[in-house]
Amino acid sequence: MTMKIAISGAAGNIGYALLPHLANGSVFGSAQPVELRLLEIPFAKQTLVGTRMELQDCAWKNLEKVECTTDPREAFSGADVIILVGGFPRKQGMARKDLIQRNTAIFSEMGKVIDAVASPNCKVLVVANPANTNCLVALKECVRIPSKNFAALTYLDHQRAKGQIAQRLGVPPNSITNVTIWGNHSETQVPDALSDGQLLGRNGERLPLRSMFTGDDIDWVQHEFVSVVQNRGKAVIEARGASSAMSAAISIADCLKKWLVTGTDEGETISLAIYNDRGYYNVEEGIVFSFPCECRNGEWIVKEGLELSDNVLRAMQLTKDELLNERDDAMELIAASRPRKGSMSTASSTMSLTSSESESECLPTQLSKI
Repeated sequence: MTMKIAISGAAGNIGYALLPHLANGSVFGSAQPVELRLLEIPFAKQTLVGTRMELQDCAWKNLEKVECTTDPREAFSGADVIILVGGFPRKQGMARKDLIQRNTAIFSEMGKVIDAVASPNCKVLVVANPANTNCLVALKECVRIPSKNFAALTYLDHQRAKGQIAQRLGVPPNSITNVTIWGNHSETQVPDALSDGQLLGRNGERLPLRSMFTGDDIDWVQHEFVSVVQNRGKAVIEARGASSAMSAAISIADCLKKWLVTGTDEGETISLAIYNDRGYYNVEEGIVFSFPCECRNGEWIVKEGLELSDNVLRAMQLTKDELLNERDDAMELIAASRPRKGSMSTASSTMSLTSSESESECLPTQLSKI
């Protein structure tokens, strides 16, 4: 059966880098036919037409159909996987609260449409910033699709952390596993290499990273390493004058493959921001928070029971507080947008990705500091 995959913000740099991985079988398997639904604002639709031409010219055997649309209902109808890359970008001088206000309107609308027309088993990965809270807003609008089917991308941060540890130890990145990103995909995130981080030995043994860091290395992994990972997106923008589209696209593809197709290896965890409905690690329920997760049969399972240092716990408090504030701001906006009981309104209370306001200002493919 053909898998229907919808991508918002598909005309941007991340979408352009991601689409080949979705179309050529590297994510969902060489035997899985796919149909791509490319969603954009009207301003960027012509770019989508060119992207569709290139996809057709690649002539991948897996790719059965490519649709270009500016209508979320058309893009999400019957979709099995939805990747929400498009959102309102943070502009210079813009407060994070203003960013949340803009994106809450967009992702509230996205959530309603997903709930109305997507497959009931649809899986949704949110990439657009602020990713955790955009994910929360979308899933809160869904009644038919369970919250466990939603996740926000912190796998890019996870891979950045692996890369930094590998460079420090002088080993290949694929020999590093089980680093963890706790909390928000923001500068308050908590990159943690010591609680469960491991080096895979040549004979398959798992060596705890905490046994390899002593002296100056301990100071590095607790301070400089954390800061580098937290600010990596900003550093990439400063270095190349554009956001990290290539690494973001690869992380989306790899995350989807681990989550939905292959699962994680035995003993392996990845970082995934999921809806915390059970108070994992004493984090308040009701926010989308990144935890170490195992993936099996298309589902995630939070790895519980890790002993966390006082440093990690203190940092988790900060990122948790940020997410609680973001949640409260977003839920207040949603409540205010809904008609009061007994009142009548003919105007839409949310801003669609295809609204005239977003069309003139919102370039959903440009994500700041990803």
